[in-house]
Amino acid sequence: MAGHGLGSPGTSVRVSKALEMLTEVAALRADRGRAEYRAQMAAGPHTTAPPPPAQERARGAGERAHMRFRTITRNARALPDFLLIGGQRCGSTSLYTTLCGHPQVLAGAHKEPHFFDNNHLRGEDFYRRLFPLRAYLRARRAITGEATTHYLSHPAVPGRVAAMLPDVRLIAILRDPVERAYSHYQLARRNGREPLSFEQALAAEPERLAGEEARLLSDPAYRSEAYGVQSYRTRGLYLEQLERWWARFPPEQLLVLRSEDMFERPGDAYAQAVAFLGLRPDTARTAFAARNQVVYSSMLPETRAELAAFYAEPNSRLEQRLGRSMGWQGA
Repeated sequence: MAGHGLGSPGTSVRVSKALEMLTEVAALRADRGRAEYRAQMAAGPHTTAPPPPAQERARGAGERAHMRFRTITRNARALPDFLLIGGQRCGSTSLYTTLCGHPQVLAGAHKEPHFFDNNHLRGEDFYRRLFPLRAYLRARRAITGEATTHYLSHPAVPGRVAAMLPDVRLIAILRDPVERAYSHYQLARRNGREPLSFEQALAAEPERLAGEEARLLSDPAYRSEAYGVQSYRTRGLYLEQLERWWARFPPEQLLVLRSEDMFERPGDAYAQAVAFLGLRPDTARTAFAARNQVVYSSMLPETRAELAAFYAEPNSRLEQRLGRSMGWQGA
């Protein structure tokens, strides 16, 4: 029949539409599976035994194929509706995992993609591939987001976010800076990125960070190992970091939570974040699992006292700016 041969225009159009439909279905299933897994993780500790090596290799191949597919469909994908910007070692993983258990939240391909600090030069298309399809989000009446803890402290990130995502909702979760500094140091030690004792590292920090902030602002391609890993004391100066965000976004777009509330009263912190994001209340949620909790040796009392004294004035100014007590030592 004329017009219906293998190479005819009519057949080409039908084949193209069929492939497009199959592609959409595959994407929806992949994203749905990822969302269901995140929800399972949010409900409690994952206890399934690790797969054998062959399965692990197959899963890796599947992940790579899935990311290739995401790259192909990047123009049909959303940009994030919310960013959990940090701080580091403040419970952001626990909060993000909890939020991804909400029926109206779909996780991105990576929790912490480091786009606006380390990968922004790759462009918007690179970023879009990490998030669900817009059609799937509309069908689910859902939102999506990511959580990169370096965003709060990186001096150039607020401007980059404002340029691409002017309406994004921002969440910062803050922990007692004394406890945060020591937890940050312990992470660096576990990862083999800190050879010094905690006290030596605190003493070396000014020299290590000298000029780093200025270079991060002046050179878009620069990545600072010292600023990212060895900024134990500096990362706890929350007010000056938040001021950079408030300079780019109205206060109503930035929610500031206490880490201590997340772990002591997780239901209340979760409800506050859910309301801020404009989601339906999730009153059925009762299980909240903490992530990345590690046991390590205690801080020396004299070091704790010195840090508490150092943070007393910055914490007081933060409380005045927020209009509430943070309840931290030395505040």
